[in-house]
Amino acid sequence: MRYAIQWLRSLLYLIIIYAMIPITGVVFFPWALASPKGAHAACRFYARFSCWLLGWIVGIKTESRGTPPTDEVLIAAKHQSFLDIVMIFREIPAGKFIMKRELMWIPIFGQYTMRIGCVPVDRGKRGKAIQKMIQDVERGRIEPGQLVIYPQGTRVAPGKEMPYKVGTAVLYAQLGQDCVPVATNAGVFWPRRGLYLTPGTAVVEFLPRIPAGLGRETFLARLESEIETASDRLVEEAGFQKEP
Repeated sequence: MRYAIQWLRSLLYLIIIYAMIPITGVVFFPWALASPKGAHAACRFYARFSCWLLGWIVGIKTESRGTPPTDEVLIAAKHQSFLDIVMIFREIPAGKFIMKRELMWIPIFGQYTMRIGCVPVDRGKRGKAIQKMIQDVERGRIEPGQLVIYPQGTRVAPGKEMPYKVGTAVLYAQLGQDCVPVATNAGVFWPRRGLYLTPGTAVVEFLPRIPAGLGRETFLARLESEIETASDRLVEEAGFQKEP
């Protein structure tokens, strides 16, 4: 019975937050059309509302640790769930994401991501995607902000391994900015697939920044070690046990 009730709560929550995307988009549209600040305000409202409602309906509390950056930096984050996206965006003042190009075409959502400065890439053509990514980032540097990239390129379930891609190191060198790694355990509570959301405390942790100027191999090795070590610690703290 308890499982069935939690499943229904999860379904109700998902219905509400997906319905809120067009509602938020319409309400904020005049402001977003006039200024990117309006688009940022809409996305931040949606992120905060999603996290608040998650605790109220589903029983998942959201916690941020460390110091979220407010200056112009590259953020390299562990990606386990839709939840870690909204949790990170909630904490930073001018976030924009490296994202799959297909997301551009989602009505309302796609238009808002472009308005806040997100950078679409074609994952099917990695070499060209990296070059296009760099060009788009260069053109977008007029408006300072925090550019968020997922070094593994996709959501990775807790306990699973996937290599870190070179695109993050290329951006790090090209931008000449510090990099702030972010760890999470969000996938323990909001899985990559499925509708059942598990109560608990989801955490995103902003780790100490990696200074600009490191070599590619040194940077990638340090980034992977710090993110994976911290994420494993958070996942273990949440009670998740890796398969032997």
